[in-house]
Amino acid sequence: MTVHPNGLETDASLHRRIEKLERINAALMSHVERTMDQRGSAYSLFQTAIMLEGRVRTRTEELTGLMHRLERSNAALAVAKEEAETANRSKTRFLAAASHDLLQPVNAARLSISAMADLDVPPEARAIAGQVERGLQTIEDLIKTLLDISKLDAGVVRPQLQPTFLPGLLAELAESFKPFAERKGLRLSVRCPDVTVTTDGVLLQRILQNLVSNAVRYTRAGGIILAARRRGGGVRVEVTDTGCGIAAEDRELVFDEFFRGTALACTGEEPGLGLGLSIVRRMAQALDHPLTLASRPGHGTRVTLALPVSAIPAAAAPPAPVATRLSGAHVVVVENDASTADALARLLQNWDARVSTFRDVAGVRAAVEAGLSAPDILVLDYHLDDGACGLDVAAYLRAGRTTPLPAIVTTADHTDDVEERVTAAGAELVRKPIKPAQLRSLLTYLLA
Repeated sequence: MTVHPNGLETDASLHRRIEKLERINAALMSHVERTMDQRGSAYSLFQTAIMLEGRVRTRTEELTGLMHRLERSNAALAVAKEEAETANRSKTRFLAAASHDLLQPVNAARLSISAMADLDVPPEARAIAGQVERGLQTIEDLIKTLLDISKLDAGVVRPQLQPTFLPGLLAELAESFKPFAERKGLRLSVRCPDVTVTTDGVLLQRILQNLVSNAVRYTRAGGIILAARRRGGGVRVEVTDTGCGIAAEDRELVFDEFFRGTALACTGEEPGLGLGLSIVRRMAQALDHPLTLASRPGHGTRVTLALPVSAIPAAAAPPAPVATRLSGAHVVVVENDASTADALARLLQNWDARVSTFRDVAGVRAAVEAGLSAPDILVLDYHLDDGACGLDVAAYLRAGRTTPLPAIVTTADHTDDVEERVTAAGAELVRKPIKPAQLRSLLTYLLA
């Protein structure tokens, strides 16, 4: 520092000190400003955090409310689902019970018509009998189909998958439809390699019956081909016709209940119930056999079913029944419905059988004690009065015998429990309404 002789600092020295102080002041101000900026940023961050916390709290409350509403909705849906399933099961039980009662009079009427047709009646009476028979067949088909739909929707029908020899099934199906096709001047041919598939033979037969029936119904000229072809690791079964075809807008609707489309206009056939393809789709879904439809209006329709090939060969088919005469055979009939019993007795008597009819086990027991001759075969209704069962009659009459006593059990009850009990008792099951030709064939086979 430069000092004047009188002891005062020089101007240059003062300027230097001022500049130094200014630099120190600038540094201090810069530090203060940085500190204030940092504090301001921290405050802004604090404010932002407070705002975000509020938003998160609001969204959390909204989400919690939505979850509570969803839980209530799920609970309501579960209740509604249970109510729907209960209603469906109730519907199935009702239809099963109603079908039994509805089919009883149909059964009696069909047996009576069949017995009348065996008599010497004028041609006009035979024509009327044929019309009545067709009407009864339609009623029977409708009742059975509605019951089948109900069972399939309720999941009651559980397919019994097993190896099935496809050529035998298709040949039998074609044989049953050939008379109807020939009556219309149609060709019905079968093409099938020797192949065994994994399926439920009964359900598959029902599917193909409906498809072939539709093909015959809606074809006026040409023919129907029932063919099976190997494709990849499976088999495709096709029912192809040269009929009216199905319009593009109807191809999905044809699988709905009671839909009959516009194809009827090109045929002179009596319209169907509109339930056949609905049953086909449900059964195919139950079997897990993919179903496809292709059609050209005026050219025909092809319906295809895809089946898996079985690595296990199917068992050999049982031998065909051997026909024999019913003349003189003693048939014991136990039937609690009077009209059905009378019609069945007349039918059997027309076949030259000796018939003894009863309503219950007590009647049979009283007749045996009074000297009833030993029966050759039994025809028993499953459900008798007061909760009794026709199998009780079979057990009573078979007791003490040294020779087999064949029995046929008739019922309109289609439950698995009935079928299992009848099979366990060594009896044959015939569903009502009884088809006379089926009954006669079974009687002759069992008596052979």
